[in-house]
Amino acid sequence: MKIGLIGLGKMGLNLAENMLDNNIEVLAFDVFDKARENAEKHNIITVDSIEQLVKQLDQLRIIWIMVPAGAPTNDTIGQLSNLLSKNDVVIDGGNTYYQDSLHHNQVLSKAGIYFFDVGTSGGMSGARHGGNFMIGGDKDKFGEIEPLFKAIAEKDGYLYTGQAGSGHYLKMVHNGIEYGMMQAIGEGFEVLSKSEFDYDNEAVAKVWNHGSVVRSWLMELAQSAFSNDPNLDEIKGVMHSSGEGAWTVEEAIRLHVPTPVISSSLMMRYRSEEDDTMTGKVVSALRNGFGGHKVDHKE
Repeated sequence: MKIGLIGLGKMGLNLAENMLDNNIEVLAFDVFDKARENAEKHNIITVDSIEQLVKQLDQLRIIWIMVPAGAPTNDTIGQLSNLLSKNDVVIDGGNTYYQDSLHHNQVLSKAGIYFFDVGTSGGMSGARHGGNFMIGGDKDKFGEIEPLFKAIAEKDGYLYTGQAGSGHYLKMVHNGIEYGMMQAIGEGFEVLSKSEFDYDNEAVAKVWNHGSVVRSWLMELAQSAFSNDPNLDEIKGVMHSSGEGAWTVEEAIRLHVPTPVISSSLMMRYRSEEDDTMTGKVVSALRNGFGGHKVDHKE
């Protein structure tokens, strides 16, 4: 099997190496020269354009896209719709909004091209040594490309989820859950840091990750972070969000499904991006007004 891979960032590069390790040929492209040069150092063959990529692939042509969601993915799929032929396959392994994936499926289907939206989890280490994949698309065609996922996924680490759009939908909800889990872990360590006890954060994360109910890869990552910076003094508490949590909350609202934990975790990410807020000022002023509660003034 030979795969055309578009996108050689951290995830794309690791996926390419994973494929090579599992006897899958890779021909890759990235818009950035340095990304292609770096990939060549890892024994990945690259080309200088998407046109060259398509021309040099054998039938059946399978192209895996691993570029940022939004315009980069839209533009890439637009190009491929004009370059590929009937029965070729396009796999979008990025974090694309599922509604966009439904549109991409419509565009490619009109040209007889099969589209698979693949939610990719496991981070960079998973991409490199055994990923987790949630795959939407044509069921019969999936049977032809399934050996690819069997080769690069962790054991039991891939799932055919049904029609196109369902893979990215499942990954969207997965990431919403992830938001809530990380927020809970962060809040727990916040309580510990304010307590009267002198906890070793790394040791706490370690013991919680060995037999406790909350053991997880996230706790393992917390332990690793605390091992390098015991109180995380070297980093700011800004929690950036890349979109999936907001999409999950929007979908929950559309379906009238209460998701207070995920919604709250999303709001806390937005809050972390600001040093001060009008909300806080108003609430502080109101509390002072009705109850004489203390107001902290800027120096």
